[in-house]
Amino acid sequence: MNYLPNIFFAIALIIGFGYFANNVKKLIRNIKLGQDVDVSDNKSQRWKNMINIALGQSKMVRRPVSGFLHIIVYVGFIIINIEVLEIIIDGLFGTHRIFSSIGSTYGFLIGFFEVLAVLVFISVIIFWIRRNIIKIKRFWKAEMTSWPKNDGNFILYFEMVLMTLFLVMNATDVHFQEMNTGNVISQYITPLFNGVSESTLHIIERSAWWLHILGILVFLNYLYFSKHLHILLAFPNTFFGSVKPKGQFKNLEAVTKEVKMMMDPEADPFAAAPEGAEDEIPAKFGASDVQDLSWVNLLNAYTCTECGRCTSECPANQTGKKLSPRKIMMDTRDRLEEVGKNIDANKGKFKDDGKQLLGDYITNEEIWACTTCNACVEACPVSIDPLNIIMQMRQYLVMEQSAAPMELNNMMTNIENNGAPWPYNQMDRLNWAKEE
Repeated sequence: MNYLPNIFFAIALIIGFGYFANNVKKLIRNIKLGQDVDVSDNKSQRWKNMINIALGQSKMVRRPVSGFLHIIVYVGFIIINIEVLEIIIDGLFGTHRIFSSIGSTYGFLIGFFEVLAVLVFISVIIFWIRRNIIKIKRFWKAEMTSWPKNDGNFILYFEMVLMTLFLVMNATDVHFQEMNTGNVISQYITPLFNGVSESTLHIIERSAWWLHILGILVFLNYLYFSKHLHILLAFPNTFFGSVKPKGQFKNLEAVTKEVKMMMDPEADPFAAAPEGAEDEIPAKFGASDVQDLSWVNLLNAYTCTECGRCTSECPANQTGKKLSPRKIMMDTRDRLEEVGKNIDANKGKFKDDGKQLLGDYITNEEIWACTTCNACVEACPVSIDPLNIIMQMRQYLVMEQSAAPMELNNMMTNIENNGAPWPYNQMDRLNWAKEE
C-alpha cells in the first residue's frame, strides 16, 4: 500500500494548523497589550448576548436582505465543513468516505450539504453583485482602499471555489454516485462528465478532494490577515461587550475624588493620602496609542467586519465630516499590527517607533466630529464600540495635552466661573423667571 499520500496529507495538516496556531498566539499576545479591564459582571446577560448576537445573528437581520444572505453563508459554510472531519480521517488513514457505512443518515447529511452548498454559492454571487456592480455606498467609502476592498472579494471567490470543488468532488465520485443517496445536486452535474473514462474521473475527483481540503487550510490561515477574523472572534467579542446602558460613560475615580474635594469646604487638600492611594491615579489619562486602550478595545479592533453599518448610521459622516467609526476600528487594528511586528522584530520588546494611534492614524478632527450619539454602537452586528476609543482619545487630548476645541474650553471655563455652560453671571441666572 502506498502511504505517500497519507504522509503528504499529514504534513499539510501539521503545517496548516501549526501556522494557524502560531498566528493565534500572536493575536492573543497583541490583544493582551491592552490595559486590563474587569468584565466578570453580569455573566448571564453576556451569555445571552453571545447566543443572540453572535450565534443567532439577531443584529444582522435588522437589514433583512444582507442579514438573510449572511445567515445562509454562515450556517451553510459551517455545516458543510463538518464533512472536513471525514476528509481528515480519509486522508490520514487512506480510507474513502468512511462515514458512508452509517447508511441512509450519511446520504441525508451529504444531500443536505449539497443543497446548502448551492445556496451558499448563490448568496455569495449576490454579495459580489451588491459589492461590485450595485456598488452599495458603504463599501466604497474613503477608508476602503485597495486591500480592504479586495479582501471582501477574495473571501467571496474563496467560498465560490470551495463550494464548486465540493460539488465536483461528489459528482465525479463514481462510488458515491452509484450509492444514489445524498447526490441530490451532484447527480445533475455528473452528466457534464459523460464520456470521461473512469480513471480520468478518479483523477478529477482526487484533484477536487485535495484542492478542497488544501483550500480550507489556506482559508483558515487567511483569516488572521482578513476582516473575516470575525468568524472566530464574534463569539468572545459579543460575550465581553459592554452590558451597561449605552449612554453611561466611565468616570475616573481619581478625578471624581478631586472634584469632591473641591466641593467639600471641610476637606483638607494637604492631608496625607491613604496608603496605596497613589496607585489609583493612572499613569496617563485617556489613550494616545493602542497600549493605552483596554484589551476589550483591541479585541473589538480585530473583530471588526468592515461592513460599514456603523459609518452608514453615523450622523457626522452623513453630513460630510471626516469621522468614520469603521476607520477608527481599522486604524486601531492596523496600529496594533504595527506594534506587534515591532515586538517580533525586537525579540519580544517594543521599541519606540515615534508613532502613535492618535495623530499618525486618527486625527483630532475625526474624534471631535463625534456627537457621542451611540448610533455606531447600536448598528454594529458584533457589538463593537468605536465610541469608547474616541472618548478615551478625547480624554487624553483634554487632560494630558490641554488640546480641547475652543468651544469646549469656553464651556469648561464658564462652568468653572459661573457654575453653568453659559457665559452669564451667577447673579443673573434666574432672570428668565422674572420675565412675564
